[in-house]
Amino acid sequence: MHLVICVDRDDDLGRKARVAGPVIGRAAVLDAATRLGVADPEDSDANAMLAAVGLFDELRAAGDEAEVAVLSGDARVGIISDREIARQFDEVLKKLEVSSLYLVSDGAEDENVFPILSSRKPIASVKRIYIRQTATLQGTYYTVVRALKDRKLRFKTILPAAAFLLFLGFVESLSVFYGLDIWSYGAVFLLLFIGAYLVIWTFDIDEWMLEKVQTFGSDLRSGSIAVFMGVISVTFFVLGWVNGDASLANPGYITPGAHIYEFLYAAIVWWVAAAAVWEGGSAVHQAMSGKGFPQSFWVVSVSITAFGVESYALLSLAQTTSSGLSSFTGLVPDVVGVALGIAMGAFAGVLRQYLQVRSRVTAEMAAAS
Repeated sequence: MHLVICVDRDDDLGRKARVAGPVIGRAAVLDAATRLGVADPEDSDANAMLAAVGLFDELRAAGDEAEVAVLSGDARVGIISDREIARQFDEVLKKLEVSSLYLVSDGAEDENVFPILSSRKPIASVKRIYIRQTATLQGTYYTVVRALKDRKLRFKTILPAAAFLLFLGFVESLSVFYGLDIWSYGAVFLLLFIGAYLVIWTFDIDEWMLEKVQTFGSDLRSGSIAVFMGVISVTFFVLGWVNGDASLANPGYITPGAHIYEFLYAAIVWWVAAAAVWEGGSAVHQAMSGKGFPQSFWVVSVSITAFGVESYALLSLAQTTSSGLSSFTGLVPDVVGVALGIAMGAFAGVLRQYLQVRSRVTAEMAAAS
């Protein structure tokens, strides 16, 4: 049997159309393509899925035994998405007797997983789908604007520019500590503002903030614990900033590096506490809303704690080494803290994998019953 496969590496199908892979069969693939097309008419994966159905029809018309399937990965493109695609492909192979593969792709990103598929079954043909666009200047402009709405593309284009501008603003801000003229402050503000704006736009932080503002009123009227925990979290964040700013008043620290790590050293504990309180409030709110206590809370909590422990230990280590050492015994607590943070981070990863496997097994058992 020939198997026509379309790969959605970043799981647009699941995120936008709420269709889980693998999708097997002509009717199922057509339904999935229709749902994705309705959810996002400009997504090229829908066109690739329709092209896969067309190729399947050609093979059947030629008298060949064939089937069509769609494999979806994960939004975290890379190892995680490729593992998911490999798992789904193995699931398909258990259900079908496949002799060769006909692969349909809408771009080079999806084709990165082709070696995974070819390691299991031979590839007979590869077909790439190109989406025609309007050739006018106006069409090109709107094509670029629409393309920049794609979060993946912004990660590759806008985010590096934003990071560069933030870096320039950070470097320029160091010179302000040494009393340069007002133009230096203007350059710092401009660079940091543009860089921060691009980062906010890239990660859709503005949409997240707007959503929080819209739900704040209803949460406040309903007496949601998330509101009060959020206020405490913001208070902790502000206290961390104030505490860090107060640490810069010590005239003994004159180098830019000393200013930086003294500020962070004084603020990091408050900021970690703010993140922990925020996450705890969200988890309790979800549990009290009848949605169940989120399993991700434990992973996030351990990760936040690991970040706080390791960051604090590294900053303490930098402070200890810069002030001079009479013996290496003074480094022991800091080194232990760094090691503990790394161990907790590794444990968070293991815990996440365990919860994913347990959730998958539970779903399979529920489906079987």
